[in-house]
Amino acid sequence: MGGGSSVAYQRAELRFAALALAALVSACATAPNLKPATIPQQSARAERPHIVAPPKPLQCVPYARSASGIEIYGNANEWWRKAAGKYRRDHAPAPGTVMVFKGSAQDPRGHVAVVRTIKSSRLLIVDHANWFGHGEITVATPVLDVSPNNDWSQVRVWWLPGDQWGARTFSIAGFIYPEREFASR
Repeated sequence: MGGGSSVAYQRAELRFAALALAALVSACATAPNLKPATIPQQSARAERPHIVAPPKPLQCVPYARSASGIEIYGNANEWWRKAAGKYRRDHAPAPGTVMVFKGSAQDPRGHVAVVRTIKSSRLLIVDHANWFGHGEITVATPVLDVSPNNDWSQVRVWWLPGDQWGARTFSIAGFIYPEREFASR
């Protein structure tokens, strides 16, 4: 590579960094008022988001089923409906619950993630598979409630490659608890 290419590459990196900073600043303007404690803790390894390569690629549904013990089959966008009458459903997260992402135009199949920890009323940590589309498991991923009523109906997910909050807002159906419901007789 010649010297000119290196300078052009550095300029491109600087432009990208400036655009990323502008996007982050504008994204923060639409997020709820966050206290510094709600930003993911980067010092503790156990809480730092990271990717684990499974022996073979995984989709989100088999991963969530295995990690939670919730025996529901079908696309992620069907889990909320299929859990009715079988598993407790709620709009409040708890460790071990499965967060059900509604389908969207970009991904009509939806997504599921397993809640690991509740950090605050607007921040939780999840583990999930195939978020980046390569069958990977993403561990300790922060999820931020950005819903106007603090009801976990809309969230933003930590974007690991950029080490920042993702720009997209996702609609959430709710949380499925691993305990089974029993129909009254």
